[in-house]
Amino acid sequence: MNRRNTPAKEAVLKLLSGSKKALSQDAIEKQLDIAINRATIYRVLNRFCEDGLVHKIVAEDGKQYFAICKKCENEEEVKPHFHFRCVRCDTIECLQIPVEYTTPKGYSVSSTNCILTGTCCNCV
Repeated sequence: MNRRNTPAKEAVLKLLSGSKKALSQDAIEKQLDIAINRATIYRVLNRFCEDGLVHKIVAEDGKQYFAICKKCENEEEVKPHFHFRCVRCDTIECLQIPVEYTTPKGYSVSSTNCILTGTCCNCV
């Protein structure tokens, strides 16, 4: 969908694009170099999710993290993949490990949320 580009959208997209890890709304708010209120950040992030630019990861504590979608060549959607949440540095990163699963006949999966929790390689 074509949407109007704004300084807020540009700033959030630039920040997410430059991050190797998924960021929470409060981490985004702290790292932005322009003043944007919390509601605007959430609105921008939700629009990015709707447009397929960003995907949302919900941690086991309910906190939401956002990461740029990295699409594979010739793929229309981001394939389900694992995320790793470090309990020491409180970050989440996308792992490029595909999630393989099967469902019983008659079931249809609309989304996945696969989180591995532990200590990342930087905190070990």
